[in-house]
Amino acid sequence: MAILNEIQENQQEAAKTYDVFLSFRGKDTRLSFTDYLYQALVNENITTFLDEQEVETGEELKPELAKAIKSSRASIIVLSKNYASSTWCLDELVLILEQRKASNHIVLPVFYHVEPTHVRKQESSFGDALFEHKQRMEAEKDKEKKIQAARKLESWRKALEEVADLKGKDANNR
Repeated sequence: MAILNEIQENQQEAAKTYDVFLSFRGKDTRLSFTDYLYQALVNENITTFLDEQEVETGEELKPELAKAIKSSRASIIVLSKNYASSTWCLDELVLILEQRKASNHIVLPVFYHVEPTHVRKQESSFGDALFEHKQRMEAEKDKEKKIQAARKLESWRKALEEVADLKGKDANNR
């Protein structure tokens, strides 16, 4: 039985398309930190997934992003001031952390001009963003959609706490 598990794990590792999946808030870091990080990874022959499209708040996570996360060995999450204002980023974060639990997926948070404690405790811009998401949820008239939104909000809160507790890098003053 142990041999079969090892073979399956090796097959899953062989099926990885990317070394790294980058999760970031485009309007905060796309034309600065994330571009430099992406180029540095590529220069080191690290196959990196970088989504080129901006996505509006409220849109569903594209299936190709979920597939890219699942087919990556690791994720780098650039937590910036407006990261939590994007439902898209928060959905990615939840999926990345689920992948971490399901496999040997490595997760490296980068705290870009934000404090880990603000992420963990959902204070400052993170608290403001979650408050806005909560207001939208409470304004929802459809009972089923409201229940789904409440579940999502809770999963986002837990994911932010979890990612803030991981050993990461502080990119302040850089």
